[in-house]
Amino acid sequence: MKVFIADDSEIMREHLKEMLSCYSEIEIIGTADNTGRAVESIGQLRPDLVILDIRMPDGNGIDVLRSVKKRGSLPVIIMFTNYPFPQYRKKCLDTGAEYFFDKSSESDQMIKTIEKLLVDFPPSGSRQLRKV
Repeated sequence: MKVFIADDSEIMREHLKEMLSCYSEIEIIGTADNTGRAVESIGQLRPDLVILDIRMPDGNGIDVLRSVKKRGSLPVIIMFTNYPFPQYRKKCLDTGAEYFFDKSSESDQMIKTIEKLLVDFPPSGSRQLRKV
């Protein structure tokens, strides 16, 4: 599964890369620290999964989400934010995000969701989850 991470925090991007590196089925194909790079890179790299922060220096992740979904791109989008306000959750899910997690309290739940996606990826279910 090809994964792209968009977060303005280098520490968070590195932490996510480290957390996901133990799964042999995951390939981190790119990262971005702002919305412009995220939109451009997601369009070029065509990831299967995007982990997307809401607040970024030149805009917000909801704009990235909207742009990705508008193009007809089909990556699964996980919104991962320090701003888990109900109005953000609703806006993100209404705009097309499949998942929405709070960085401060739902990291484990996000990882479990990614593990489930791995088991189901590809749709034929032919891959099994293996930690390395």
